[in-house]
This record gives sequence, structure tokens and C-alpha cells, in this order.
Amino acid sequence: MTTTEKTIKKSKATAKPKVTSKISKAVAEKKQDGKVILRIRVRAYESKVLDASVKQIMDTAMRYDAKIVGPIPLPTEIKKYTVNRASFIYKNTREQFEIRVHKRLIDIINPSANTIEALTNLSLPSGVDIDVKML
Repeated sequence: MTTTEKTIKKSKATAKPKVTSKISKAVAEKKQDGKVILRIRVRAYESKVLDASVKQIMDTAMRYDAKIVGPIPLPTEIKKYTVNRASFIYKNTREQFEIRVHKRLIDIINPSANTIEALTNLSLPSGVDIDVKML
């Protein structure tokens, strides 16, 4: 075995698994079988509120025997802002603020009409943003 083969083998062994592996498998299955996927992307500023609303969505989907993939945590989006503390004398002092947006992804494979109707009638707390796509 040459050194390049060893390094390739080593890099494959130490490579991190992709976050979207479950999703890519589900999409690959959909393409083969002609399935419909309902992709729900949930965003919120507070992670506890987000997790509670994701649990509520999953419970509603499971009540109608839907196949669920997720919730998959997506990377947290961090926006940082730097502001002058004073406008005239102490101009070099600054304050830093940040806003964190937590995200989760849920896939529902072959949702029935009852499942979609139940999800549309679901009331979630304020501050939770939902994007729904049909794939």
C-alpha cells in the first residue's frame, strides 16, 4: 500500500459525517419512488421556544401516522453589531450586541391531507417563523 492510499484511507476514516445525510437519503428515496416531501424550516430567536414548537409540529404529524425525518439542527446564524458608547468624548469605547437565530429542519414524507390540514391549523408561539416547501 502506498503512502497516498494510506492518507486517503485515513482521511476517509476521520471525515465528519454530513449534517444533511438523513435529508439526502430521504430526497434520494423520493426521486426513486415518486414520493412527496413536505420540508418545514423553523426559525426563532430563543432555542427553548423553538424546541417546544418543533415538538408540537412533530406530535401533530405523528398523530396522523406521517413518516418524519428530523428535527435536524441547522447552524445558528449570529449577527453582531458594534455601537459607540458615547458620541463625543469617549469615542473609543464601544458596546457589542448580537442576535442569534436558531434553526431546525423537519421533513415529512408523503403527508396525507389530514396531516397538512392539522399542520396549517396549528397555533405556534409568537417569535417562531415557519417556511414550508413541497419537494
